[in-house]
Amino acid sequence: MRIAHVIHSANPAGGGPIEGIKQLSDVTRRLGNEVEVISLDAPDAPWIKDFPLPIHALGPAYLSYGFARRLIPWLHAHAQDYDVFVLNGIWQFNSLATWHVLRKIGKPYFVFTHGMLDPWFRKRYPLKHLKKWLYWPWAEYRVLRDATAVLFTCEEERIQARRSFWLYRCHEKVVGYGISGPTGDEAVQRQMVIEQFPELRGKRAFLFLGRIQEKKGCDLLIRAFAKTAAADDSIRLVFAGPDQTGWANELRALADSLGIAGRILWPGMVAGDLKWGMLRMAEVFILPSHQENFGIAVAEALACGTPVLISNKVNIWREIEQDRAGIVDEDDEPGTTRLLQNWLGLPAQEKEAMQKNTQRCFQSRFEVQRAGEALIRVLGAAAAQA
Repeated sequence: MRIAHVIHSANPAGGGPIEGIKQLSDVTRRLGNEVEVISLDAPDAPWIKDFPLPIHALGPAYLSYGFARRLIPWLHAHAQDYDVFVLNGIWQFNSLATWHVLRKIGKPYFVFTHGMLDPWFRKRYPLKHLKKWLYWPWAEYRVLRDATAVLFTCEEERIQARRSFWLYRCHEKVVGYGISGPTGDEAVQRQMVIEQFPELRGKRAFLFLGRIQEKKGCDLLIRAFAKTAAADDSIRLVFAGPDQTGWANELRALADSLGIAGRILWPGMVAGDLKWGMLRMAEVFILPSHQENFGIAVAEALACGTPVLISNKVNIWREIEQDRAGIVDEDDEPGTTRLLQNWLGLPAQEKEAMQKNTQRCFQSRFEVQRAGEALIRVLGAAAAQA
């Protein structure tokens, strides 16, 4: 098959969706399929030149909606070149425009909503949700309704998606999601972290890896850390990830007001060997998110043998809990505080058992080969019927 993934941006700072495309595409290409990406980036965007897949950058996109005037003409000219399309994300021009063209020519397409129908957004941003309701009936509702299938990464995501809008009809399919395990030399990667951040030498690193944004619960983590860190001066909290909204300055001020600014590192976005080194040397990975569709960084931590402390709003929390690969609690300050306290209070033998469970959990549930094969089966069935 020749598969086209459509996404608003291929910028790696966008987090899970574009990383998922890259990793799933490694599997689908090994299985003999061609994969290309269609994005609304400007052709000269810095991440386009070295993107690992063939990519058509049809931007620049304008406004927060991401309007790009080249997309629809390009789809009219090239849609027949592909067997199947996968739309990544909703609420922006790329999904509506692709639907507009493909429905007219009968081309099969699938949609990964990537958690964008989670009811948390409705509760947290009621005015934005009202605006989305005005848009929903004539736009995204139809995009999902007419899709060959709407794809979900886990059962929890599918359940939550039904709760955002009462006007909801689509063919649902849970296909799973996955990532590849760590690459490179572990000793070299660990040493790289120490060389760049010598303040971590001999310390216990508690790692947050992801975008610095409100839904991730970063403020909860700082407050919870302030309540628990005093018990052990060797503990350091690491916030590794891009600050897309400028929230990091407010978080730094919060840490300073709580007297723990010197116990927190802010390395910014990390990738490659440095990312794997941080995941491997961390004592635990922490994500008290208010909403998390899948959590690629959670799966990466498991692949590195690092236990995870997560909220029950990370949609794969049930799998983590069942496999005893981490600790789960509520996405509030008391819950986040309990995550840290429960980890610190675990006997060494139980911590070692949890560390052993992490990689078994990853291999059985989140390894990318399984997810890629499942996706190809679904896409291939649709392409064969087209």
